[in-house]
Amino acid sequence: MKLLEGKVAIVTGAARGIGKSIAIKLAGEGADIAFTDLVIDENALNTQKEIESLGVKVKAYASNAANFEETHAVVEEIQKEFGHIDILVNNAGITRDGLLIRMTESQWDSVINVNLKSAFNFIHACAPIMMKQRFGSIINMSSVVGVSGNAGQANYSASKAGLIGLTKSVAKEFGSRGIRANAIAPGFIETEMTHALTEEQRAKWVENIPLRRGGTPEEVAKVTLFLASDLSSYVSGQVIHVCGGMNT
Repeated sequence: MKLLEGKVAIVTGAARGIGKSIAIKLAGEGADIAFTDLVIDENALNTQKEIESLGVKVKAYASNAANFEETHAVVEEIQKEFGHIDILVNNAGITRDGLLIRMTESQWDSVINVNLKSAFNFIHACAPIMMKQRFGSIINMSSVVGVSGNAGQANYSASKAGLIGLTKSVAKEFGSRGIRANAIAPGFIETEMTHALTEEQRAKWVENIPLRRGGTPEEVAKVTLFLASDLSSYVSGQVIHVCGGMNT
């Protein structure tokens, strides 16, 4: 029997990148997948086809995760379509980098809303369902910069640090109802975003990583699978770093 047979997972921001790898990894272990993105474009449809090929049920939903009402509406739709919700992966996120002194209010607000408020929105919508089931695993995608901070990313670092505080609070509030909550803090992961960096910038990053390489979305997905499954049945309120030793 596969690790997630019979389970339903929501993965936000899963049309591409880390979110896509997570959705595929969970599907590969038998989970039915409901994934969201701001728009369901060609990338999202291709992701849906890849997941379908694994023999599970899958549906892509267009949703602005930063919108409270829209999030509740889409979660209600997912529950009607899939019957239950067992796993929630809050992966949706953006960057709007810049030095704090030059950062606009819009840059600050957009990152906080998409990265942090969206997680609150989805947890708020999914928690009553999970509480009724007396089961659920909530996984929030934080970052090493949410622990250590980073120059030029005050908004992003604050949003990811907020996710850690949210995770720990949710773990304490919902633990008695059989709901676990954990966060993952990826480091330098090879995605479209990092591929846009110059060779010099990439080399500088790698110098600070004990394993001397960037991580892959697949490696983040493996840790997500661990936290989503019963392999981590007594793990809650934790932050797992996937950073090659970078934040040691």
